[in-house]
Amino acid sequence: MSSGIQMILGLIIGMSLLIFLITKTKVHVFLGVIIAAVTMGILGGMDQQKVVESISKGFGNALSSIGIIIGFGVMLGKLLEVSGATKVMANSFIKLFGSKKEEEALAASGFVTSLSIFCTSGFIILSPLVKGLSKKTGKSVVSLGIALAGGLLMSHALVPPASGPIGAAGILNANIGRFMLFGTIIAIPILCVIITYAKYLGNKIYQLPNETEDGWIRPEEKITFQEDETTDDTADTADGQGENKVLPSPFLSFAPVLIPILLILLSTVLKSLNFKGNIIASIFSFVGSPIIALALGLLIAILGLTKSFSKGETLDAMEEGLKASGKLILLVGGGGALGMIIQNSGLGNFIALGISKTSIPPILLPFIISCLLRLVQGSGTVAIMTAASVTAPMVPGLHIDPTFAALAACIGSMLFSYFNDSYFWVINESIGIKDIKEQMKVWSVTSTLACFTGLIALLILNFFFG
Repeated sequence: MSSGIQMILGLIIGMSLLIFLITKTKVHVFLGVIIAAVTMGILGGMDQQKVVESISKGFGNALSSIGIIIGFGVMLGKLLEVSGATKVMANSFIKLFGSKKEEEALAASGFVTSLSIFCTSGFIILSPLVKGLSKKTGKSVVSLGIALAGGLLMSHALVPPASGPIGAAGILNANIGRFMLFGTIIAIPILCVIITYAKYLGNKIYQLPNETEDGWIRPEEKITFQEDETTDDTADTADGQGENKVLPSPFLSFAPVLIPILLILLSTVLKSLNFKGNIIASIFSFVGSPIIALALGLLIAILGLTKSFSKGETLDAMEEGLKASGKLILLVGGGGALGMIIQNSGLGNFIALGISKTSIPPILLPFIISCLLRLVQGSGTVAIMTAASVTAPMVPGLHIDPTFAALAACIGSMLFSYFNDSYFWVINESIGIKDIKEQMKVWSVTSTLACFTGLIALLILNFFFG
């Protein structure tokens, strides 16, 4: 058996074992990734000691550039949540877009919110806003819910510092500022498609909250309200409880998220313009590095959003956020270990050389791997990390821009969300959709539209800028 065939066989068996462990056993995904990495290395012909060394090195390399960012990001997200800043941001977008543009406002709210917290958490936090707006406007919770879910998914899947994209950027060594720019550009046409579909399906599945009791109704005719009833009174709507909680100002709510993003983008633009000798460019290059920018964002959140919190409450909130980062850090490290095995075994170069001799566009490789993993095991984050890990060693040989390779993995992770995806259930349960066919129309179809719209946008951008 040739070494190339042996390496391919090791990859197939290792990936099959990983999928089996994740979907059919109680083995944690991190342990599954390490077992798969060992299997690939041994069956691929690597020396046993080199397998161990590759796993350790890959794990460390992946976290060296991204671990701090993950830690800052989850702490920032928790502070935004407990302070009520996410609700203020949502209310601000609703006032900005005005009446009859509730879907657009919710999509924008979701996009900004999910830059710092998981989309599942973001939907749970903002779902009372969907219910409240449906009562006020007479719009179906289906159209409003899909718009919010789509906005949350876009930043969660495409734009650092959200967890999946930041992990892919670390594994593939992509420029984060460039990633943010192109990820946002790709998100725009996807959101246009999602909002259009949301309005269409909202007319087909016309469901409203029951005014008199907890539950849902489906009027035979569409209910409309006067514009003055759609209001600025969104503070109570945001929490759904009419709580008299003192919320932060819009400026303080947006600042911890937008200032780091602007600093990172500005640093990237100045670098691209080659202003290296300029003292101002040097300063922005420093403060615009992701670690420093997110540290500043976290500091702004601590000083601006926690004025009514005690020291203990503030620290407890951040530490609670850190508890949720453990799995993500392990997944990023495990992905790096898997990628290092593929690189050191020579498998990456072998596959890259093979693909370069075919007519398959190399940019489709991370997309296809991510799609397959998404369908099999449900987790978008796992799909992104694994696709990035498998393709990272091949990127130089395939001459793919690392940013577009990472985006391809992220876009593939959106394909056909269904029963094995927790986000699927959160969305449908929150807006009261019980029928399986309707549930799939609400989110499986939406996520698939997002996936293929994103792929088209990526291929266009890759043609001009890749």
